[in-house]
Amino acid sequence: MRAVPIPEKMTALVYDRGEGPWESTRGLVRCEVPAPELVSGVGADEASVIIRPLYSGFCGSDRGIWFRKSFKDMICGSLDSESRERRVIGHEMLGEIVSAGRRAQRKYGYKPGDIVSTESHIICGACYQCRVGDTHVCAEDKIIGISLDGCFAEYIKLPAKALWRTDISKIRPEVAAVQEPFGNAVHACTKVDLRGKSVAIFGTGTIGLFAVLVARGLGAGRILGIDPNPRHANMARQLGADDVLQPDLSGADPIAADPRVTEWVRKNTGGGGADVTLEMSGFNSSLNNAIESTRRGGDVILFGIRDGQMVIDQFSKLVMNGVAMHSVVGRQIFETWTITRPLLEDRNNRIQDLIWEVILNRGEGTVVDLADWEKSSFEQSIGQHPKMVIRIGGEPVLG
Repeated sequence: MRAVPIPEKMTALVYDRGEGPWESTRGLVRCEVPAPELVSGVGADEASVIIRPLYSGFCGSDRGIWFRKSFKDMICGSLDSESRERRVIGHEMLGEIVSAGRRAQRKYGYKPGDIVSTESHIICGACYQCRVGDTHVCAEDKIIGISLDGCFAEYIKLPAKALWRTDISKIRPEVAAVQEPFGNAVHACTKVDLRGKSVAIFGTGTIGLFAVLVARGLGAGRILGIDPNPRHANMARQLGADDVLQPDLSGADPIAADPRVTEWVRKNTGGGGADVTLEMSGFNSSLNNAIESTRRGGDVILFGIRDGQMVIDQFSKLVMNGVAMHSVVGRQIFETWTITRPLLEDRNNRIQDLIWEVILNRGEGTVVDLADWEKSSFEQSIGQHPKMVIRIGGEPVLG
């Protein structure tokens, strides 16, 4: 199939530092920007493709950019190096290839009409971590939508090595657009063997909700959810958590573990504590709740992050109880994706159906067209729903 012409300009959602300093602005700007192009004879472009995004997910990282809480240095530093003022945001995507460089076709087999998602971390392939297989912590990685232009746009140029073929006859397109964040939960839930084990998930935001589904899909014995947000707590129940605690935070210490929470977990896991706890919120008290709720010899999986200092309460107890702590970032490339695919394609486990019905609310209020995107209403929506999806192209035109 032949490549299609790419227009000179396209609509995109961008961070525009020309509007004012990072600290005094918020949100994104919808505007026209130059569309990407493949230049024949340029090595990087020969191994790249241009994709027409169909759907793009709005991530917690994007929320941090929206409210100017995260990624200032990475975004502004990369713009400085490129002598630019605008960064196209977005890194969760399902799209259709419309043009492919010669090496992308020859080495990876990509062609116009192929439907793909993408790994958001573009790795160097040459650093020590990449050479020994720890590509998810590449020393020189770049992140789509942060240090490279992202997918909240009508077109995006990406290296073929980062792409992931996706069969939309098996995965609903809106769900296929969020494979990347779903993969975060898969990575967290595969750090240790969950089969038959009790699992307590602290924080049931988007990735925590995905973790409920993944833990069940991987054979966890009992799943508990802990979240003060009543909407998130209710979603965790709908997704299959065996029991959910909505703790009262009034009077709670912002650092130390809350005995009301830890005692509830212990009571619901036979008295000794959970085999595995997942800390998905990044709050200091939640970290200590997770540690205190883990049985002796158990595992704590750390995914939630916050800038600044974190305090571990009763450090000696952590050591003496032999509790193992594991930090998780991104996805293992591409091992995590190979686990993600069957979890989503298997309709018997209902994982993709529950993502669509519960987390994405069947598209009601959660799917917004780029053509209709408006800043104030979108900000209201991201405050109401744990996950938003932006419909950009919608349907394939070449496949």
